[in-house]
Amino acid sequence: MFGIMGDANMYWMHELDKLGGVKMLEVRHEGAGLGMADGWARATRSVGVATTTCGPGVSQLATAFLTASRAGSPIVAFCGEHPTNDQEYNQHLDNARFAAGCEAGFVRLNTPDDADDAVRKAFYMARMESRPVMLSAPMDVQQKAFEDDDEPYKPSSTLIPPRAVRPDPEALKQAADIVAGAKHPVLLVGRGARWSGAGEAVLRLAKRTGALITTTLMAKTWLSEDEYHAGISGTYGTRAAMKLFEEADCVIAVGASMNRYTIEHGYLYPKARYVQIDSRPHVIMAGGRSADCYIQADARAGVEGLEKLLEERSFKNVGYRTPDVRKQLAGQYEDRKEFPIEPGTVDPREVIRILEETVPTSINLFTGSGATAGFSNIMFSRQRPLVLPSHFFGCIGQMMPAAMGAVVATGNKPAMLVDGDASVMMHLAEFETMVRYHMPLLIVVMNNEALGSEYYKLDAHKMKSELARIPTPDLGAVAKAFGGRGRLARSAEDVRAAAAEWVAKPGPMMIDARISRSVVTLPYRRIHYGEDE
Repeated sequence: MFGIMGDANMYWMHELDKLGGVKMLEVRHEGAGLGMADGWARATRSVGVATTTCGPGVSQLATAFLTASRAGSPIVAFCGEHPTNDQEYNQHLDNARFAAGCEAGFVRLNTPDDADDAVRKAFYMARMESRPVMLSAPMDVQQKAFEDDDEPYKPSSTLIPPRAVRPDPEALKQAADIVAGAKHPVLLVGRGARWSGAGEAVLRLAKRTGALITTTLMAKTWLSEDEYHAGISGTYGTRAAMKLFEEADCVIAVGASMNRYTIEHGYLYPKARYVQIDSRPHVIMAGGRSADCYIQADARAGVEGLEKLLEERSFKNVGYRTPDVRKQLAGQYEDRKEFPIEPGTVDPREVIRILEETVPTSINLFTGSGATAGFSNIMFSRQRPLVLPSHFFGCIGQMMPAAMGAVVATGNKPAMLVDGDASVMMHLAEFETMVRYHMPLLIVVMNNEALGSEYYKLDAHKMKSELARIPTPDLGAVAKAFGGRGRLARSAEDVRAAAAEWVAKPGPMMIDARISRSVVTLPYRRIHYGEDE
């Protein structure tokens, strides 16, 4: 459980401590506590738990609530509430209206006798609706006597029978007809496919149909061992992949929402028909388009069913799987455009290459948002046990807490977070939390001493880009002051040495990598400068 104690949740935390068996991690900002619960939920697909006191403690949760909601993270946030008999209480806040505004569910504990039902309902909603739920407990109610009966508490998980949605045979037949008629199919997989364990089935279907494999950002690097893996589909796609996608006449989307970024506003697959497999009753693609064939099914069951049907038809297609395509994909992640590099800075692309080479693939990877994500989200290509990108709600600052929560969720397994300076600075105090709980997390700060997104947008519009520059202190020294390890890296050799130091002895560490502002990411060159090279 993640959070901060206050006078409106200290009673609950006191009782948890008496019960035992609960690890309570105190953070330095309420939003960071909820952010860590978000990371826990994303890493485990189980309910994360956070807590805060009433009033300002609750209001600090706004961005973290919205980020978790957009991420589809099941979370229960035990939030204190002002006393029910004191409407003029200094920290009065309408928790129900606040939760609704932050896209969170809401359950209030009205009396001690409601405790079992309220807790069960909050966890049930979080699981079934895949979003955060506020469990609001007034201070005075928390302090009342609770008459526990002999009937044991039944958790919400006992109310939800495990089930996998099986594909409709007629829908499968329609999908098989579309796929069998395609010459150049693409298998586009999202985190729903990964969650269902569909990996082996996807690889078999891709081989049978001659399909390229591509992923959403949220499934980044998954199945990249396949030699016909084309990286990410969408804004963070490589130029080689985008050119190949132009030829696609069929896209088999599995466990992917098919949002505007994944299909690049509809431009990526101009000739393709769509087969979509998802566990939800129906998903509308970006631009209000529906798939040509929609199959409601568990991702693994749907892919296995489709592959089996094609096998029964003795269908086999070469498709994209040729030496020429393999040659086009070779080196697809290299960005050869030359930029002048300012003295005392490193080419950010070199930073990513060094980290990819130096940090073993057994290490989990987390990537932030903002301008520098254009380097990390394209160039990291090696499959790792857990890869969690950011970008939910389009905000910066939320990935550091999420990475910390994911580290705790994985049993303190070593992990690396690559994020921008403005993003890390937002929750810099939580580095002390990392140190306090001995989290083996390496934070690599891609530090261009600027609000990167605004810097390049201002420049592209021939406005004063210097307005977006903000100097930062030596973050390596700050990390040391907090009790961890840190390095300031102004050269490629500095980055390599610092990364190797952490790999040799994982622990709380921050590398302040000073990167050149002159190097523009490929996505920004496309979007803001009209270049694709």
